[in-house]
Amino acid sequence: MPTLGYRKASKRGYHICCYDCVPCSEGEMSNTTDSEICHKCPNEEWSDEKKEKCVPRIYEFLSYKDDISLIFLGLVLFFSSITLFTLGTFIYHWDSPIVKANNRTVSLILLVSILFGFLSVFFFLDRPVDITCLLRQTSFGTFFSIGASCVLAKTITVCIAFKASKPGNIWGKWLTGNASYYIIFICSSVQVLICVVWLLVSPPYVEFDHRSYPGKIIIQCNEGSDLAFYLMLGYMGFLTAVSFVVAFMVRTLPDIYNEAKYITFSMLVFCSVWIAMIPAYLSTRGKFMVVVEIFAILTSCAGILGCIFLPKMHIILLKPNLNLRKTIIGRNMI
Repeated sequence: MPTLGYRKASKRGYHICCYDCVPCSEGEMSNTTDSEICHKCPNEEWSDEKKEKCVPRIYEFLSYKDDISLIFLGLVLFFSSITLFTLGTFIYHWDSPIVKANNRTVSLILLVSILFGFLSVFFFLDRPVDITCLLRQTSFGTFFSIGASCVLAKTITVCIAFKASKPGNIWGKWLTGNASYYIIFICSSVQVLICVVWLLVSPPYVEFDHRSYPGKIIIQCNEGSDLAFYLMLGYMGFLTAVSFVVAFMVRTLPDIYNEAKYITFSMLVFCSVWIAMIPAYLSTRGKFMVVVEIFAILTSCAGILGCIFLPKMHIILLKPNLNLRKTIIGRNMI
């Protein structure tokens, strides 16, 4: 006799009164004996282990209660504090040679963009809502592009500086102008335009995924337009690749404060992280997809901060004798 959670299935070749007891499938239930069929549970519910009743599905998202979220939260606060400390140190030593050597204003903008890159992780944590879905991808994409534009501007400035050192070279007028700010403004504006068009034409929205995991409802952000999302990532990668190529070309130029080699390492870290992130991102679902992206954001931001600014902080804090004008003049005379 069929019990709860089972249905009757007739046996071929036997009398109609002979039947088998077949358990209900996942997502179906039977709460009566001698049931002919199993009843499908509503979208918001799922069958229990015995298939006797439907129970509410579990909502899944990257909550602050998850251990990995607490780790990410600690990392964000830690790296943000380091960025703020670096920013304060640069402002305090604003007129020192090492701060002035590689365009201090651009360095300031870069540090602020890195800081907001770290803070953009908060848009990825906890239950997604409409406003966080709109801001999570566009915010980090914009901040990263501003940072990459700053890195590109700093690299081009180093390149122009050595070309302009030759008498009669036409590059001199670019060095004395506002070329760095033009580069940052133009390169960042392209990314902002991409994000604005994305939000106007096909904005991201909250999505409830009932299919990926049995018994769970995945609350996630649908990007709205996959083309816009990958165009935003692609442009960010393009800026990074150009910065890497230019920095690699001028990495061996003789200068006590030449940061091109550090930019090369930072862009190499950035590219490596995001190239490895893409297949991992596409092969995961739900909150694990968010975990992969947060890890990529934190790692790439930390790579830029460490590779570009850690050597400067080492000199400013631990070797102040190298941060003196007479030291630079003495080395150049040698």
